[in-house]
Amino acid sequence: MATTLQILNGIVGIVLLYYGAEFLVKGGVSIATRMKISPLVIGLTLVAFATSAPELVVSIDAALKGMGNISIGNVVGSNICDIALILGLCALITPLRVNPKLFRLDVPLMIGTIFLFSLFYYFSGEINRWHAVTFLIGIIAYTTWSIYNARKEEQLNLLVISNCDEEIKAVKRYSIGVAILFMAGGLIALVGGAKVFVDSAVYIAQLLKVSDAVIGLTIVAIGTSLPELATSVVAALKNEKDIAVGNVIGSCIFNILAIMGIAPLFAPLYAPGISFVDIGLMVFCAIILYPIMKSGFIISRKEGAFLLTIYIAYSVWLIAF
Repeated sequence: MATTLQILNGIVGIVLLYYGAEFLVKGGVSIATRMKISPLVIGLTLVAFATSAPELVVSIDAALKGMGNISIGNVVGSNICDIALILGLCALITPLRVNPKLFRLDVPLMIGTIFLFSLFYYFSGEINRWHAVTFLIGIIAYTTWSIYNARKEEQLNLLVISNCDEEIKAVKRYSIGVAILFMAGGLIALVGGAKVFVDSAVYIAQLLKVSDAVIGLTIVAIGTSLPELATSVVAALKNEKDIAVGNVIGSCIFNILAIMGIAPLFAPLYAPGISFVDIGLMVFCAIILYPIMKSGFIISRKEGAFLLTIYIAYSVWLIAF
């Protein structure tokens, strides 16, 4: 009975994380539009933040509890999930078009931040506050540059098209009071969902004698990546092929720079359960994605099947070994 309850709690936690982000962005966009803030700025800040908010809140909650394996495992697992599972699945649905503009900064930055994270972890065995400050400066600089560049070119950056157009057009202009309630409710749902989800994951891990690291790399990573998964799959089904790619690249950048720039500020993250195989696979996925995307600026179904096979093999390896 207790196990069933914990499984249900985990499902409730995922639902709260998903809808918490939804309400947060609905309230935020409504307030921003009423204050006549441009859709561009809204997309590059509120919408971009909301899709990765579950990972951020879960990692902070795990950091505060001293569960570095789950916090770092969540980020590493989410990046592997974003590239291998989400892009692989979307490419199987339909070949994905890659916008060449992503290679100006976004793709090299994704690879660079993942590589920097790996170096920090390799040489120190943890992600401490000094590392966090470096990443935090990076996300501030990247967001500032994205807003400036998009304004300069007078078009939306691909990283925010994934949700910006849909969300801003669909969001009803609520009163300021209602919008604030939405934002407050969304934040409460995110925090509560993170707590319930992490507690459930830890309970199940202990019951199955599975390490916190494996839970963070699999269940927690997939659960918190649901917004990105839903966005990319829907984009692929709607034939908005380049959106699915932009969403994943942006999420990977945010996972490293923002989450690892904030969570370790609460408590340094030590994760002995995260092996260099896990870190190495994340680096490999980021690097191998470059030639896959660069080749004809298309991710084909065969390449999608290759990426998906990597994720399935990795998941089996985690469970078996």
